[in-house]
Amino acid sequence: MRSMKEYQGKKILVLGGSAQQAPVIIKAKELGCYVVTCDYLPNNPGHRYADKYYNVDITDIDTVYEVAKKEDIDGIIAYASDVAAPTAARISRMLGLPGNPPEAVDILTQKHLFRDFLQKHGFPCPRFASYDDINDAYEDAPAFKLPFLVKPVDSSGSKGVVKVVNSNEIKKAIDEAFSYSRSNRIILEEFIEKDSAFQISGDGFSVDGEFVFSSYGNEYYSPHAERSHIVLGEFWPSVYDEDTLNKLDKILNSIISILGMKTSAYNIEAIRGKDGNIYVIELGPRSGGSYIPQLIEFATGVDLTEYAIRGCLGLDCSGLTRMPSQRCCGNCAIVSFEDGVLKELSIEESFKEKNIIGMYYTGVPGQEVSSYLNSSHALGTILFKADSKEEVECITSDPQKYFRVVVDKDNQVDTNF
Repeated sequence: MRSMKEYQGKKILVLGGSAQQAPVIIKAKELGCYVVTCDYLPNNPGHRYADKYYNVDITDIDTVYEVAKKEDIDGIIAYASDVAAPTAARISRMLGLPGNPPEAVDILTQKHLFRDFLQKHGFPCPRFASYDDINDAYEDAPAFKLPFLVKPVDSSGSKGVVKVVNSNEIKKAIDEAFSYSRSNRIILEEFIEKDSAFQISGDGFSVDGEFVFSSYGNEYYSPHAERSHIVLGEFWPSVYDEDTLNKLDKILNSIISILGMKTSAYNIEAIRGKDGNIYVIELGPRSGGSYIPQLIEFATGVDLTEYAIRGCLGLDCSGLTRMPSQRCCGNCAIVSFEDGVLKELSIEESFKEKNIIGMYYTGVPGQEVSSYLNSSHALGTILFKADSKEEVECITSDPQKYFRVVVDKDNQVDTNF
C-alpha cells in the first residue's frame, strides 16, 4: 500500500486478543508496529502474536487508560468488537489520538440510541420501544404486531436476539434478552420483511468523515437452525443491484456526516424491505467479525485491515475507493444444530481441497456442544471460495452438505457423506 517506514516505531494498543482480533495484530506486526494487547482472557490466541499483553477488561476505561499512558501508544484500535469501540473512542479523546467522537460511537453501539437517531433524522426505521424495567416490557409487548424481535441493546453476535411469533413466547424472549444485556436494557422492534432471501452485510470505511469504501455481501441462514433469523454466514458478491447499493452508500454517508465520524472502519447490516425502503440495522464503528475484512480482500483486493491500522495511527488513507468483487467467497459459522457431545468436524474431501481458504476451529472431541442459537455456540469459522455465483449460492444454501459438526446423542450418528 505505502512505505513500511511509516509504521516503524509506531505503538498500537489492540483491544482484545481473540481469534477475531488476531488478523489485525498479525498485520500490524508485519508492517513493523509494536503491538500491545489487553483483555481479561490471557489464553486468547491473539496475544501470542503481540509484543506485550495486559490482563485488563477492555470495558474498564480507567485501567485501559493507564495502560495506554504507560505504553505511550500512538493509536488504539477496536477491531471486530462492538464492546471495544466505546473504550477506544474515549481513550483516543483522553490522549489526543486519532479516533471517533465517543458520543457518536455510543449511538452506533447501543441499539435504542441508534433507532432514536434514525427516527429523529428521518431515516427508515422500524417501530421500536426500549425498556430497562422488565415488567414494563412484559406489559407493552402484546401491543406489538407479531412477529417482532426482542434484542438486548448492547449485545453482539445475535446473543439474546429472539423472534417472537406467538404471544406465549413473549415472557421467555424478554427474559433471555435481558440476560444478555450488560446495561440491563432491551429493545422490542418490528420485524422487517425482506424483499429477498438475503440481508445486506459487509464492511465500509470513511476518511475524514466521508464514506469512501463499501463492499457488500449477503447474510444467509440455515434451513436446519432452530432460529431461522440467526445469521449463519455471508457470501460475496452481492445479489443486489447497483442502484440499491448506491442508495445504501448515500444513506450511510449521511449518517456518518451527521454523527461527525472521522476516519473509521464500519461493519454494516441493512435490509431492503418489501415496502421498498432500505433500513440500516447496524452501523458498527469497527471492522467486521467472522473475518469479513479478509473475505473482502480476497474478493476485491482491498486490504481493509491495513486501512484500519492506518486510521488509528492518523496516517494518510486517501486513495481508498470502491472496488467491485472479482472473486466469489464466503464464510460460515461452524455449528451444531443439536445438543450433544462433540465427535468431530466432518468435511467433504473435495470441498476441503477445492474451496476452503481458511479455517479457525476450537472444537475438542468430548466437549458438550449446544444447538446453534447465537455466536457463543459456534466452534469456529470456515472461509471458502467458489468459481461462480452459482457455486457460492449452492454452498450457502445448505453448508451441511459440505461440512458438519458431528455430535454423539445415541451412539448411532452417521458420519459418512
